[in-house]
Amino acid sequence: MIKKVLIITYYWPPAGGPGVQRWLKFVKYLPEFNIEPIVYIPENPNYPITDTSLNSEVSENLTILKQPIKEPYKLAGLFSKKASNSISKGIIPVQKKQSFIHKLLIYIRGNFFIPDARIGWVKPSVLFLSDYISKNNIGTIITTGPPHSLHLIGLALKNQLGVEWVADFRDPWTTIGYHKKLKLSKASKEKHKVLERQVLNSADKIIVTSYTTKTEFETITNKPISVITNGYDIEKVGEVSLDTKFTLSHIGSLLSERNPEILWQVLSKLMEELVGFKDDFQLNFIGFVSDNIMESLERYHLTNHVNNIGYVSHNEAIVFQKKSQILLLIEINSEDTKCIIPGKLFEYMVSNRPIVSIGPKDSDVEKIIKETNTGNYFCYDDYDLLKSTLTNHYHTFKSSTLQSHAIGLQKYSRKNLTKQLVEELK
Repeated sequence: MIKKVLIITYYWPPAGGPGVQRWLKFVKYLPEFNIEPIVYIPENPNYPITDTSLNSEVSENLTILKQPIKEPYKLAGLFSKKASNSISKGIIPVQKKQSFIHKLLIYIRGNFFIPDARIGWVKPSVLFLSDYISKNNIGTIITTGPPHSLHLIGLALKNQLGVEWVADFRDPWTTIGYHKKLKLSKASKEKHKVLERQVLNSADKIIVTSYTTKTEFETITNKPISVITNGYDIEKVGEVSLDTKFTLSHIGSLLSERNPEILWQVLSKLMEELVGFKDDFQLNFIGFVSDNIMESLERYHLTNHVNNIGYVSHNEAIVFQKKSQILLLIEINSEDTKCIIPGKLFEYMVSNRPIVSIGPKDSDVEKIIKETNTGNYFCYDDYDLLKSTLTNHYHTFKSSTLQSHAIGLQKYSRKNLTKQLVEELK
């Protein structure tokens, strides 16, 4: 018997970036497990980046429901298009570089739109979906956030209809790093916590993407919490030749606080000390890079070795992963980021290229990289270890034998992860 499941998500093709991948892939494989997904999305979203190539992954047989959404970022763009675009991407510059308009928009975003700028979509969505669910015999709904306002849609539908509700958290809520930058008042902070508790204690089941988030949520609720990480899919990009340069590539946004000066220091020193390194080395950035990181690279005399490519489609990003000599994964050095497992980690892992990751001690990323033998993880004070590892990688590159030796990756395939999800829906 086929079971209908309604999935409420903000990010959907043609949205680009990591937020769209998780449920795009789940929806792709759910029909193989006798589950019919029905996807509810905004009709006129304000996606900060788009990737039209992802449209090809959406089945023609999929039922997609759409309702209009009022996007305050569009209105904010009338005052400052640059500030509005950066805030909608989650890019908040350091305090000293914020204009008055930027500071004002951040304050308004943080204190007038709780939990986030998509709060205005909740009431019309509940009105539309409550009727649709009743008429179409849907027994299970899934909300995925961020934006966490979508969980408020699930909360209202649960209260009104008694429907089974699964809340999926791709990121934590009140402990997410950017909350500290939103200039939240005491009342606003408390409102976030109240809403978070209501959602966590009302959902029938909770899914998170990291073990750290599970531990955090277990202090708030007794509801069952399962970890289903992000993962990888088999991407058909054809044969890819490795770069002839010793390329270190970072794929995705590299924001202001994610500035690994330890890496720039090591690379600068290797150019001085290691014969041939200066001629072979190239640093690739595929995605947005903040101005202060470019300033840091200039201070360490690395600018001439930078290939700043910018945002590319998902398929193009996969090609860069496969042809790069080393893949960089950088996270902010903070307790708040130990739970963050970027979706690109899993794509990195199946690229057959060594990962060099820098982040906080005892993070979930560190555990996965060590468990799968897909690279090396460094904390922000591991200068000597990072230097020796890159030196060894360079010598291995010169002998044309640089690669990763991964183990146990199959459990992170999108199909296997969908199988885990199906178990939660039984």
